[in-house]
Amino acid sequence: MIGIHSFDVIVVGAGHAGCEAAHAAAHMGAVTLLLTQNLDTIGQMSCNPAIGGLGKGHLVREIDALGGLMGSLADQAGIHFRLLNRSKGPAVRGPRAQMDKVDYRREVRTALEMTPNLILRQGEALRLIIEGGSVRGIMTDWGHACYASAVILTTGTFLRGLAHIGERTFPAGRLGDQPSQSLSDDLRQTLGLDLIRLKTGTPPRLEGRTIDWSRFEPQPGENPPLPFSFMTEKIDRPQVACHIGYTNHKTHELILNNLHRAPLYSGQIKGIGPRYCPSIEDKVVRFGDRDRHQIFLEPEGWRTTEIYPNGISTSLPIDIQLELIHSMDGLERTEILRPGYAIEYDMVDPIQLHDTLAVKGVDGLYLAGQINGSTGYEEAAAQGLAAGIQAARFHANLEPVRFDRSQSYMGVMIDDLITKGVDEPYRMFTSRAEFRLLLRIDNADTRLTPLGREIGLVDDSRWAKFQNKMEAICNARSELHSTKIVLGHSDSANAREKKSAWDWLRGEVISSADLFEQVGLNHLDAELLNVLEVEARYEGYLQRQQEEVLRYRKAELVELPQDLDWLNISGLSKELQQKWHKVRPRTLGQAYRVPGATPAAISVLIIHLKSRIGKATPNP
Repeated sequence: MIGIHSFDVIVVGAGHAGCEAAHAAAHMGAVTLLLTQNLDTIGQMSCNPAIGGLGKGHLVREIDALGGLMGSLADQAGIHFRLLNRSKGPAVRGPRAQMDKVDYRREVRTALEMTPNLILRQGEALRLIIEGGSVRGIMTDWGHACYASAVILTTGTFLRGLAHIGERTFPAGRLGDQPSQSLSDDLRQTLGLDLIRLKTGTPPRLEGRTIDWSRFEPQPGENPPLPFSFMTEKIDRPQVACHIGYTNHKTHELILNNLHRAPLYSGQIKGIGPRYCPSIEDKVVRFGDRDRHQIFLEPEGWRTTEIYPNGISTSLPIDIQLELIHSMDGLERTEILRPGYAIEYDMVDPIQLHDTLAVKGVDGLYLAGQINGSTGYEEAAAQGLAAGIQAARFHANLEPVRFDRSQSYMGVMIDDLITKGVDEPYRMFTSRAEFRLLLRIDNADTRLTPLGREIGLVDDSRWAKFQNKMEAICNARSELHSTKIVLGHSDSANAREKKSAWDWLRGEVISSADLFEQVGLNHLDAELLNVLEVEARYEGYLQRQQEEVLRYRKAELVELPQDLDWLNISGLSKELQQKWHKVRPRTLGQAYRVPGATPAAISVLIIHLKSRIGKATPNP
């Protein structure tokens, strides 16, 4: 490595996890090295060029609220914005946007190069330098040792990556990039970590000029687009349309007749694939009663004719992929620019991590993204941001930040990973969050921006805007409570009633737009008014969920001794003893969330703690 060899934090890998980790650590004052095999692929969107979605959009909002990159960069590079589940309740709505993937990559690179304390270098990390139970740095393929107080590994699908296209297999981190072999061996052999083999995949890319667009249903973006970032005033960039199509009986028959050539079914692929984003082969087999499956034709950018056919991820041989494409209406003459493929890779069982994403038994070593068993840009970025925060604070000898389940989707994801582990690639859904009515996209800044300010990620301009928003909401809320409005007609069955505007808003008797106009609040920002409407109409539910949070936090306050001999707590099944021994939960709440933990087992644990400590232990 040419130049400096000593840093505060080293981040290995410049995917979405690595970029957020490096930016966060550097922004918090740590001199940070971001090491990647190829500087030209920083922020690369290896699969679908889209950000957000259900659950995923919540993560992007939280990243932005803390001062991370993804939300604002997506607003700059987005070409097709939609709010999913708009007709449903506010807890399950999720923003999503197609990116111009070249623009997005360019925006990420620019943002990182403008970040003080951050150094970008091209190279491969071959192994970790470990001394006395602590990480001290990495050895690179340049033959140099780079030293740091903390190291964050964000290796994506590169650890012993193996690509599959039909019967053909070849080493790859992704198509066109070499995998990392030695680092995977180092984690297993030197550190003794348990690794799991996972699989993911991607569809072929299509030449848009060879598609008969008249045979597909256009899906325009929304106007006006809803930004991801709380700092984006509005998105002026013109939007492109996506298009909706379908597979058919001919497509399905072709797939079924060639399953013997599909790596997923021939036994060639050993890794576990994502249940919620299956290949088209998997869809056809698992849902045999379906006569068609929906596909979305999504542009990969403004200045390209390359199209991403969302919904037909495949690892079938190239000749079958071409037949598959040609079997669908409107794609009979379509050309493939790049083949679809599956990729197997190593990940570290996340049960071996603390809730800080630090590896147990190795001080200063953090993991983020697909190396922890997650899938998706947003899940990776959120973990990267969390790991960057923890690494910077570790270097500065500060206490770690805890993201809990009642505070954020980030906390839900991290807790799920470290307490439950993974048996398939982990994807975020709103259903995973028990307090999801409190974890909405509209209040991510309320929940997390003060924390971002406290730890040094939120700058003055974001903080000023946040304070102005909170003041405006407070004033508007007071106005709604104090303003009395008469509704109803004297000649109707309903007597004329005079109630506060807040009470009328709760009852949904009048449209929110009309009510805000009567009170004189219609000049306020639409998203701010949405916060008030949600608070009023879900007031009772929100209060009950806050009470549930208090009960949850009571259990989280009971910290467990880290030297507990879990294997010798009598009254527990051997299976649960072993699970608790491996996870080593930090709190009573975490112990309860380990799969297999029952109320009876928790009672046994509490009795054991009381006998050990010699005094009463609070009950959850």
